[in-house]
Amino acid sequence: MRTFSDPTFETTILVRDTCLCLHAQRAARALARRFDDALKPVGLTNGQFSLLMSLNRPQPPNLGSVAALLAMDRTTLTANLKPLERRRLVETKADPKDGRARLLRLTPEGRAVLAEAVPIWRHLHAEIEKELSDPDHLRLELNVLSRSDKRGGVAG
Repeated sequence: MRTFSDPTFETTILVRDTCLCLHAQRAARALARRFDDALKPVGLTNGQFSLLMSLNRPQPPNLGSVAALLAMDRTTLTANLKPLERRRLVETKADPKDGRARLLRLTPEGRAVLAEAVPIWRHLHAEIEKELSDPDHLRLELNVLSRSDKRGGVAG
């Protein structure tokens, strides 16, 4: 039987300084806070903005395709849709081709909020990109990691 010893403090320092997951989580939280603060005047969080943008398509997408794009499970997506539905920014309806599937659609009110939010996003996004040495390379590398997630990953 294998025995384990307590990790050393040196191991703690190694993880703190090199763990890609930790660094990605910290960066994601910092970015999320910046976008949450910026989008507050239009009443959206960064997650709600991303969700509304994912619905800005010529044809209403189904729940599964949006969940895949946002790399979240259907239950989480459904929970995230509820406040947007209550605000009448999003509508869900049965797919006429498959009654078991749900289609998601931006309402006119949702489009109006998104139209207010996009300039805010553009401005902050441009500021953040200026802080990075190579934002295109960062996006590429993050997409590599997203596509390697075998539990669903990012669609499209």
